[in-house]
Amino acid sequence: MLRNPVARAVAVAVVLVVWMGFASVGGMAQGKLSQVQTNDAAAFLPSSAQSTRAAEASREFVDTQTLPALVVLTPADGGDVTDEQLGAVAQFAGEFAQTEVGDGTWAERLTGDIVPIPSEDGEAILLAVPLDAEAAEELVGEESLTNVLVADLRAALDDELGATASGAGDLGLEAWVTGPAGFVTDLGTAFAGIDGLLLLVALGAVLLILVVVYRSPFLPLVVIFTAVFALALAGLVVYELADAGVLVLNGQAQGILSILVVGAAVDYSLLLVARYREELKHTDHPADAMRIAWRQSLEPIAASAGTVVAGLLCLLLSDLASNRSLGPVAAIGIAAALLAALTLLPAILLVAGRRSRALFWPRAPRPATAATTPSTHGEHATAVPPEVADPAEGAGLWARWARFVARRARPVWIVSAAVLLLAAAFVPTFRAGGTSQTDVFLTAVDSVAGEEVLAEHYPAGAVQPAIVVVPQEELDAVVEAAEGVEGVSSAAPYTGAPSGAPGAGADAPPVVVDGRVRVDVVTEAPSDSQEAVDTVADLREAVTAVAPDAIVGGPAAETLDTQIASERDLRVIVPVVLVVILLILMLLLRSVVAGLLLMAANVLSFAATIGISALVFNHVLDLPDADPVVPLYGFVFLVALGVDYSIFLMTRVREESLRVGTREGVTRGLAVTGGVITSAGLVLAATFAALAVIPLLFLAQLAFIVALGVLVDTFVVRSLLVPGLVHDVGPRSWWPSALARRPEHGAHNAAGEHGPDAADGEHGAHAAAGGAATTTR
Repeated sequence: MLRNPVARAVAVAVVLVVWMGFASVGGMAQGKLSQVQTNDAAAFLPSSAQSTRAAEASREFVDTQTLPALVVLTPADGGDVTDEQLGAVAQFAGEFAQTEVGDGTWAERLTGDIVPIPSEDGEAILLAVPLDAEAAEELVGEESLTNVLVADLRAALDDELGATASGAGDLGLEAWVTGPAGFVTDLGTAFAGIDGLLLLVALGAVLLILVVVYRSPFLPLVVIFTAVFALALAGLVVYELADAGVLVLNGQAQGILSILVVGAAVDYSLLLVARYREELKHTDHPADAMRIAWRQSLEPIAASAGTVVAGLLCLLLSDLASNRSLGPVAAIGIAAALLAALTLLPAILLVAGRRSRALFWPRAPRPATAATTPSTHGEHATAVPPEVADPAEGAGLWARWARFVARRARPVWIVSAAVLLLAAAFVPTFRAGGTSQTDVFLTAVDSVAGEEVLAEHYPAGAVQPAIVVVPQEELDAVVEAAEGVEGVSSAAPYTGAPSGAPGAGADAPPVVVDGRVRVDVVTEAPSDSQEAVDTVADLREAVTAVAPDAIVGGPAAETLDTQIASERDLRVIVPVVLVVILLILMLLLRSVVAGLLLMAANVLSFAATIGISALVFNHVLDLPDADPVVPLYGFVFLVALGVDYSIFLMTRVREESLRVGTREGVTRGLAVTGGVITSAGLVLAATFAALAVIPLLFLAQLAFIVALGVLVDTFVVRSLLVPGLVHDVGPRSWWPSALARRPEHGAHNAAGEHGPDAADGEHGAHAAAGGAATTTR
């Protein structure tokens, strides 16, 4: 189609119109992704998890489930609460319940009254606002009912009592809104930056890098438009699937989707533009250059995208719904990036027809005019000057680097591997034992500060106790066993009395449902802390020792089960990802040895990245333990994405090896791909680093790991380790393909891939263009 000017113009116009449609609809869908998010960890657990079964059993003991918002108030002077303050808070509680929300009042959305509970030390007041959990996700306007409740509470406390986290007002009380509802709201607020700040930072960083790379005012914008349109398409598909309940989307997955699409789309665009620019130097018409570049780039770009998609889809093996959904969500993003790079980008680059070179202004590539060996590319044959025939003989940075690696191949790869092994030695020090909810936020938030104040004046675990469901006849044994666990404050059977003042309902008989009773176990640590999680783990061992049928649930148990599932995923998914990507590499490169070499290099790179990250997190930044899912995500992204650059390099090396032999092919491949792969690595590292603008520990750690790993892959693995190793191993790198049995050349055609005899590859020497000859090293 590209050979016919009219058909070509029509094709370009159709592609642009279709993508404009995707952008217009997808842009709106991208802005609504936060409305289909689910950030409740309990919703991600499998039905077989003990906390899930306990939650299902405990529902039979109560009429409604609650998602409480906790308001804790203390005198600003640090003294005791006065009667006047207590009375004002009680009045506030009654008036707030009658505040209008949506089509009714808050009283209609709560499961009970808001009752002030003074602390035993007399220095604080607690208001438990019991929001109906079933209504928590209902939308009021564009916000969930949970978010509206927390926002209304904070605004009303300020307006009515003058009480905020930083001000006391005339009444002299400071106030914080915390509890499960407070944490959910603050988490959503942190993720709210995904739609604006994150994309702005990522695209700004990418644009800056592209301006430096292309030194053109137009090409960077073309590439950025390609990435943005790809993101719109991905957002449209993900929104529709999440809205239909086909997949679960959380804030983390949305942030990763945005970064992954931008990074991948720009990377694929860089590779295609680099090949297109190369062909423009040998071809008269831009359409012919694009046809050649598109065909030559299709295999490495498609293989790269396929490798990443295959690795991501391995997350479908996860026990956690959040991980299972991230695989398809991210895979959709990669597919959108691939589609945009192979359709939209070529259409934009050819939109000006024969004048399309103007997009490269002020350094538009044009065919050389020197009298040399004619090129056979396309229908517009032009001359190929001898000085550009062998890229490894140039004076550029990557040509000199390629010659350096070729001269010292063995020392280069041995020293590189040794450095990576040294960094990998610190992998055992990487802490991924789990993160307390109070440590999730990297900035000061109301819910975390309120949790700390609450723990100073009330039993920390009383608000959301651990729940043990046991047969009635084993009640006494379970209570005794629970009270003997270190970290447990108290254990008592559930009597159906409303929670509130200590000892409420203590003399009432326990509620019995189908021969089972519920025991509420209060931990000394807050339920959202890692200390409470460790206590619940000991609690499970203790109660199952005396009652094998006992099941333990509650928020801390849900966190524990999430961590257990994440550790299981790490053991199961990592080997599968390795096998899948190894098979893809072997098929792509038609070589067992090359596939093993690349996989070993990238695994070593990942281990070195984790080792360096452990040193930085533990000793430089002094961060808390990472969530167990951090190394899993880091592995999947780094191995899948890191292999990309090796694929880009090795597909070109194989292409050159067919013409001039393996060792010279390595030198040429590194010289040709060095600039574009380095640019792609910097872009991907910058986009993932942008995740750090979201003030959450998980995303900050993941951003550091992936950005560092991509840089290690770009500057060490692809620039030193892999080319040095393949150069040293030589033709045996391609075993068992026929290329492994081809002898190395004594000399080769300087006209390179553009010479008419270049594809032969069997001759010991070729005639050099213009009488010039080069010798392989």
